[in-house]
Amino acid sequence: MQTTSNYLSEPDSVEKVPKTVCELAWSGDVVLEDVYFSYPLRPDIEVLKGINLVLRKGTITAIVGSSGAGKSTIVQLLARFYEPTSGRITLGGEDVRQFDKSEWARAISIVNQEPVLFAMSVAENIAYGLPNENVSQDDIVAAAKAANAHDFIISLPMGYSTLVGERGSLLSGGQRQRVAIARALLKNAPLLILDEATSALDTVSEQLVQGALDRLMKGRTTLVIAHRLSTVQKADQIAVCVDGKIAELGSHAELVSQGGTYSTLVDSQRLAFD
Repeated sequence: MQTTSNYLSEPDSVEKVPKTVCELAWSGDVVLEDVYFSYPLRPDIEVLKGINLVLRKGTITAIVGSSGAGKSTIVQLLARFYEPTSGRITLGGEDVRQFDKSEWARAISIVNQEPVLFAMSVAENIAYGLPNENVSQDDIVAAAKAANAHDFIISLPMGYSTLVGERGSLLSGGQRQRVAIARALLKNAPLLILDEATSALDTVSEQLVQGALDRLMKGRTTLVIAHRLSTVQKADQIAVCVDGKIAELGSHAELVSQGGTYSTLVDSQRLAFD
């Protein structure tokens, strides 16, 4: 299993350029150009087959499709856990392999179904990964308020100093998600991936988390993997992934009117209504 330290220290195969990734990501599009991918242990099986997709700066792109269609693999490539087998991913026209993976990691936030929390305090979890000298308690509280987390945090026995347990076991699912969102808000990365971020939550928790996510997405280049229609239809564009390819691309209204795969998913409620 690849460790974080190995991932960050792994040499890149393309010559590096003196660019600031975060600055470029606030102003440039992310583009997948004819991307093919096979996992190293199964090189004979193509998981992605010529993906072409533009994530325009400051907009929301949703990807939908059945299990095994390639959605999660696209997320892993954008996070640079893997590199394309062929084709490339660019940011502002630059091949992302030109950037150190540690610098790329600073430019992207990922909020998924099971957020990673550590056996430390709430405040330390929110500030995790950021230089201590750059984060004040006021910054942490402001991020928690924006994430709809402040009220539950101050009700804990020791407030922001409360230990959350291994993997956040002392918090509910919705509370863990809001702490993870507060962390992403504090990090202020220009690129955001939401991978089924609300799928495991009850209705009340989802409403609180969705409100926080709406604030988090504002102004960021966002990729959303979701099955809830209420989340997907807000996207600026929706990509329908079928068998490792983008089969349809457009807005919710455009795709419904086409009567294709997306329309079928909506009609069959495989994209779930609230």
